[in-house]
Amino acid sequence: MLIASWIAVATLSLKVRAGSDVVAVAFPPWWRAERALLAAASANASIVRMTAIPALLVVRPDRNGGLGRLYEAGALLTMDPQAIAGCFTADDDLGVGDDLRRR
Repeated sequence: MLIASWIAVATLSLKVRAGSDVVAVAFPPWWRAERALLAAASANASIVRMTAIPALLVVRPDRNGGLGRLYEAGALLTMDPQAIAGCFTADDDLGVGDDLRRR
């Protein structure tokens, strides 16, 4: 019962909210960042930010079937980006992780 309730809570907290235009995408964990970026780009998704985990990206999918194309490109899971906030890096390669505490 405990495991079933844990899975239910995890599923509900990671689920992409309806109308959300930004999602976190998990590609296979053995993929390097370059391959994950290429897969997201091939699905016509805009990269919003990278995370500390190379195969986990936050993207803005195309409005016309963008989530389906992400799965076709190799995505294993799409989820609410707030659920993975701890995976963000302070300074990522795209320069969007600007830590305001350093100013």
